[in-house]
Amino acid sequence: MKSGCTGRLAALLLLAAASAYAEAPVVVIDSGAVQGSQQAGVQAFKGIPYARPPVGELRWRAPQAVPAWQGVRAAVEYGADCMQQPFPGDAAPNTAPLSENCLFVNVWRPAGAVGAKRPVMVWIYGGGFVNGGSSPAVYSGSEFARDGIVFVSFNYRVGRFGFFAHPALSHENPDKGMLGNYGLMDQLAALRWVRNNIAAFGGDPGNVTVFGESAGGFSVGSLLTSPLAAGLFHKAIIESGSGRHNLVPGQTLAQAEQAGLAFAASVRVHGTDAAALASLRRLPAADLVAGLNMATMRVASYSGPMVDGTLITGEPQDIYRSGRFNRVPLIVGANEADLGFPPPAASVAQAIAPLGAAHRAAALRAYDPAGTATAGDVAQAIASDAFMLEPPRFIARTVAALGVPVWQYRFGYVADSMHGEWAGAVHASEIPYVFDTLPARYGAATTARDRAVASLMHRYWINFASSGKPDGADLPAWLPYTPQRDNLMRIAPQGVQDSGDVADPWRARLDLVRILNENR
Repeated sequence: MKSGCTGRLAALLLLAAASAYAEAPVVVIDSGAVQGSQQAGVQAFKGIPYARPPVGELRWRAPQAVPAWQGVRAAVEYGADCMQQPFPGDAAPNTAPLSENCLFVNVWRPAGAVGAKRPVMVWIYGGGFVNGGSSPAVYSGSEFARDGIVFVSFNYRVGRFGFFAHPALSHENPDKGMLGNYGLMDQLAALRWVRNNIAAFGGDPGNVTVFGESAGGFSVGSLLTSPLAAGLFHKAIIESGSGRHNLVPGQTLAQAEQAGLAFAASVRVHGTDAAALASLRRLPAADLVAGLNMATMRVASYSGPMVDGTLITGEPQDIYRSGRFNRVPLIVGANEADLGFPPPAASVAQAIAPLGAAHRAAALRAYDPAGTATAGDVAQAIASDAFMLEPPRFIARTVAALGVPVWQYRFGYVADSMHGEWAGAVHASEIPYVFDTLPARYGAATTARDRAVASLMHRYWINFASSGKPDGADLPAWLPYTPQRDNLMRIAPQGVQDSGDVADPWRARLDLVRILNENR
C-alpha cells in the first residue's frame, strides 16, 4: 500500500476511535486530527496551527509548513495572539495571551455541516498592522455558523514581526523575493490552509469570501491586487480599508530597509551582514515591540507594509485602473464618521483650503452649509472623506466600469447607548453589527433597534457570501453600483435603511475630495 494511503487510513482510524470515545467533534486535516467543542448548535475548532512557529531562525521568513502530529490535538481554546503592545481603549481587545508563536487558525461551523459544501467566510482583523488578533469576543464566528456559514479567522504577524526590512535580510534572501511583508505572507498561507482543509469542516473551497476592516480591509485590497492571491478566494468585502494607496503610500523595500537600520541602531546592532541578522533574531520579542502600537506607530524605526515587488507590486489605485487585479464580486464601504488625520486648521477657510481656491464656494456648501461648523469639524470631515470614504467610491467606479459586480455601502448608525458620546458612526463601529455580536461590545445596553440593524447587516454579508449578491427577498433592495447612478446602501443614523438605489447623498463632498485625491 502506498505511504499516502497508509497515512490516510491511520487518520481515519484515529477519527473513528476519537468519535467513539468523545462527544466533541473531531476533524482530520492535512496535518492531523483536531478535536473542537460544541455549544448551541455550533462547533468551534480554535488554535489550529497553520504554519510553524515563526521564531528563532524563522523570524522574518515566509511561513513554513506545519509538521504532522500524532494523535488528536485539542482545539478548544484560542492560540496566542501575535506579539504586540495592547492599545488602550481598543474596541476589540485581545483575550488570548500574546506570543511570537501565534500562527493559528479558528473555524466555526454549524453542527450539521459534516459532508456539506457550505459558503466559507474568512475574516482578517484590523489594528493598523501593529495591533489586533483573532481572539476578541466581537470577532466570534458563532453567529455566522448558526446561520449556515463555515467561518474562519486567523492570526497574522503584526508590528516589526510582520513588517520589517533590513539589508541583511535582503542579502540572505532564502525566500525568492519574499521579503518585508511577513504579515501578508501569513495571510496567503492561511488562505492556502483554507483551500486545502476547509472541505473537511463542511466548507466549500470553491466559495470563499475574504473580508476585513481597517488594516484588515487594506489587507483585502492587497490580496485583490496581488498576483500571489489569485484563485485563493472568490468574493471580497472591504470595510473601511481605503482603496487608493497602501497604508504607507509609495513606500519601497529600500525605504523600509532604512527603518530597519534605524531600529537595529536603537538596539545597538550595527552592520548588514549575517552576524547582524543573527543578533536581531536573538532579540527578545519584547525588545522588538518596544512600545509599538496604534498610538506610537509613526516612528522612523517602523515601516509597515511596503512595495516589495513580489507580493505588493504597486499602489492599489494604479492596479485597479490597469485591470490587473483579481476580478471577484466586491462589497466596499466605510463609516460616516470614519478615520482621518486632518492637519491643524485655525478657521473653516483654512480647513477647506486643500480643496483649492477655485472650489471654495462649493466646499462651503458641502461642508458648512449653515455656516455654523467649527474649523476642527470641517477639517476632520475632509480628512475622513479623503482617507476612508472617497477611496471605496473610487474602487466601485473603477471596477464597475470593467464589468466587475460591486456593491457600495455607507454605515451611519450609532448604537443607542453611544448617542451622547459619538457624533456619528466612528471607525470600526460597524463590526459588531456585521458579526451580530452586539452584546460583546455593548452588553446590556443593546437595544431592539441596535439588534434590528445587526440583523440587517449580518444577513447582507451572509447573502453575499452565499450567492455573490447581498440582496434578499425580505431585505431593503441593494443594487449593484453603477457610475451613472452613483448609488449605495446607506445604513442611516436612525436605523432606517434606505434603498440601495439611492444616489450618494455626499456626492458633492466626495466629488471635491476626488479632485484632491487625484492630484496627490
